[in-house]
Amino acid sequence: MPTIRHQPVAPTRTRWLAPGGAIDPHRHDDHQIVYAARGVLAVTTDAGTWVAPATRAIWVPAGAAHAHQAHGELELRLVGLPATDNPLGLDEPTVLAVGPLLRELILAYTRAPHDDSPERGRLRAVLLDQLRASPQQPVHLPAPRSPRLRALCDLLRADPADPRTLAALGRQVGASDRTLSRLFRSELGMTFPQWRTQLRLYRALVLLAEDTPVTTVAHLCGWASASAFIDVFHRTFGHTPGTHAARTSLRAGSRWNSMPGGGAVAVGVRGDGQADAPHQEPRDSVDDDPGAEDAVVADVVDRPRSGPDGVEQEEGRDREGRGGQRPARNPAPRQ
Repeated sequence: MPTIRHQPVAPTRTRWLAPGGAIDPHRHDDHQIVYAARGVLAVTTDAGTWVAPATRAIWVPAGAAHAHQAHGELELRLVGLPATDNPLGLDEPTVLAVGPLLRELILAYTRAPHDDSPERGRLRAVLLDQLRASPQQPVHLPAPRSPRLRALCDLLRADPADPRTLAALGRQVGASDRTLSRLFRSELGMTFPQWRTQLRLYRALVLLAEDTPVTTVAHLCGWASASAFIDVFHRTFGHTPGTHAARTSLRAGSRWNSMPGGGAVAVGVRGDGQADAPHQEPRDSVDDDPGAEDAVVADVVDRPRSGPDGVEQEEGRDREGRGGQRPARNPAPRQ
């Protein structure tokens, strides 16, 4: 990570970033909750990247050097907490589920950051209670350290749809599949299929934030069909890609302030001082379950099968969408 700027106090405010905008690496002496009310946010540290759409927030602990990257038009809500207030007891960045109540609490708390009234103090107390109850989410793309594993990960970052097996990729980077499989577990804490699925989901969030059609996203990210992609996305995030696109898009009437060159400008509240009006969200071919908004799917990431030699087998894995996929629940996804 390049030069790290020290900003002692983690601010509580709203900030807008243009598509592709970024906040350079910095650290705070306070904890911070980072929430993308619109768009998709990526927070990067030396340990990897955490990705958060509008149903997730990122906990950044005090002292953690981090940088922000906007995908799509980003409405960033920042909540600073003193280092003595750690409702989660976490000392590393973590993605948290954001249900309807926690979302509204974050929006309300960041509308008037300089208000020190008793009412706002009670609002803060409820917000902290909701944070304690928020499930942690596995939307983390850890960064490799060893040169060979880094080279392999770079290949897939350049083309997440690359269908090659671990053995085939290993031949290009000069390492056996057994060695690479061991490195994935020891350095990244997950298997190769799990890491690749996380990468594909990360890229899918970015493409959806750029208004890429769902079918195109499925193809570019390596799923064999839109229905296979919709299924994995729904199990991971609790809603379908089409619903996600509606939530992350900037709706008419919102205040938008950008600096030349895609920079950012801090703002307080919207021009009318009100929250957005409810809107009708589209549905994909997989039925949305409104109650699944905060669901924690333990089996989100693909579970690999092992061959006789213990090396993970890649072919025929249905959830990756590469051959042997389960039949779609609805044959014709609608964009």
